[in-house]
This record gives sequence, C-alpha cells and structure tokens, in this order.
Amino acid sequence: MATGAASTDGTAFRERTETVEAERLAAFATPSYPPIRERPEPESPHRTPFQRDRDRIVHSKAFRRLMHKTQVFIAPEGDHYRTRLTHTLEVAGIARNIARALALNEDLTEAIALGHDLGHAPFGHIGEDVLDRCLRERYDLRFRHNEHSVRVVERLERHGNGLNLTAAVRDGILHHRGPGKPATAEGGIVRTVDRIAYINHDIDDAVRAGVLAVEDLPVEEIEVLGDSVSDRIGTLVEDMIERSAASGGIVQGERVGGAMLRLRAFMFEHVYLAPDAQREKPRIERLMSTLFERYAADPPPSLTEGASEAERVTDYIAGMTDRYAIRAFADLAVPREF
Repeated sequence: MATGAASTDGTAFRERTETVEAERLAAFATPSYPPIRERPEPESPHRTPFQRDRDRIVHSKAFRRLMHKTQVFIAPEGDHYRTRLTHTLEVAGIARNIARALALNEDLTEAIALGHDLGHAPFGHIGEDVLDRCLRERYDLRFRHNEHSVRVVERLERHGNGLNLTAAVRDGILHHRGPGKPATAEGGIVRTVDRIAYINHDIDDAVRAGVLAVEDLPVEEIEVLGDSVSDRIGTLVEDMIERSAASGGIVQGERVGGAMLRLRAFMFEHVYLAPDAQREKPRIERLMSTLFERYAADPPPSLTEGASEAERVTDYIAGMTDRYAIRAFADLAVPREF
C-alpha cells in the first residue's frame, strides 16, 4: 500500500532520480529537483520537472507554428530549406549531445532548446526588426524575440494561463541571446549551440539557394572548422566538450571559437545582410507595417488578462506564421469580389 502511494505521488520516482543524478551528474550540472515554478504543482510519478517542461513546450501551439516561420530565406520554393522549427530541432539535438558528454542535465538542456525561439515574429530577423521599429515609433517599446518567448510560455499559452515552466527553463530561454548570461550551464550550452547550428545550416541553405558558392567561404576559417556542415559542427562540438570539461563551465577554445565568430561575421556580410537575402525586405516591411498600423488602430482581443494595447498588438502579430501574415495582409490590401 505504501509503495503504491509513493508511486502515485511521485515520491519514489523523485528519490530514484535524485540518487541517479547524485552519482552521474557533474558538479556544475543543474539537478532536476526541487522544481521552482510560479505556481506549485504535484510532482509527476514518471517524469522529472524538466521532462514535463519539455513536453509542455512540444505540445504548445507556439511550437507547432514554428513549422511555418522563416529561418533566413523567405517563403522558399524548395522543400529542404530550414524553418524556425527545423532550426529548433537541430539546436536541441546538438545541445543534448553536448550535455550528455559533459554529464549535465539533458532534459533541462533539451527543454531550453525547444523553447528558445517560440517568440519569433514571422519572416525571420527582417520581421523582428520591423516589429521592433514599429513598437519604438508608436509605443516607445522594443521587441526582442527572446523576451517574447518568455512571455509566450509564461502568459500566452493555455488561453492566457501559461505553461508554468520551471525557473531554470525560463531563464535559459530568456538568456539564449542578449547581454545577460544564463544562470545554468545547460542554458550556456543552448546559447552557444544556437550560433553553431544557425551559422552552419544557414551556409548549407545559402549554397542551395545560390547565394553562396562553396569556394566563397573564407579559407582560414574553413581550414580550422572543416569543409562540410557535419565536419564543422563536429569540430565545434568536440572543442566545446573538451574545453568545458576542463574548465567546469561552458566555454569554447580561442582558435575554434574565434573561427566560428569570424565565420558568423562573414555570414552577416555575405548572406544575412546581402541583397539576395534582403530582396524581399521592402515587401515584408510594407506587409508588417500595414498589419501593425491596422491592429494598433483597432487592437485585437487580449490573449491574456491585463494586457496593454501594445502587448495586444505585439502578441497577435508576433504569433503569426508567415503564411497567416500574408493572408491577413491580403484581406486588408486586395479587393474582394462582389
């Protein structure tokens, strides 16, 4: 009887997990217990708190919408370009691999990775920049997708109730970019792997799109990191594991990490800000600006209690997929048949 009760309320599972983690996790890992949530809740009899967070993120509406949000190339015609969803899955896979090698908390790492881009606006960084500009001009506010990702999980999902994720996952989502540093080593992994993933898969997509030729890539950085996407990711992952294990924190080596940063700068100059990747920018700016002015003039219903006018407009537009935004713009700009 006592065994059944312990199993039902999660006590036995928690005790077993704590024993395993005490033996297996590194000193700088984040233990699964005790969970810190805004609203306390009973523990699961078969999932750790971070496993529950991961599952809540995967089952969220915001996660499903990532399938139809741009990574870099707007409305690509080919079937093999990355979307915001495939980028997220690549980050999660690489990050979990590193966490396992370093004996860190894999479930926490995966949950942060799966949630890190939930707040991205439609049309990639161009859409984010336009929404940020519109908010500054009208409301003197800023749009940052990492901050909005936290708003999605805290306030917007589940009809305004949020997902009630643990503090460690929310911190990792918030600090996957920006000046602040993650509070956990697992969050530090996702912050670095986000760059590792997008730099390398964006090279692959840019070559596929004809924006780059393989021979255009900088010679010195390619010699350090490798000739192929898999080689470069392998080099970066192995360097990160080796350096982090030695230091007891999440770090990269100067040679490999420096080559990655220079390759990132090359991508900004030759891909992200290049004419080929920016050719749809005027249309996207017009579309996003039109939608913003429309909804600012007549704000949509609040998605969560107590939302301000600016939040209502931001929540609605940032939650759009690319194709939904195009349909909404067409409804405003294209004459209807009589």
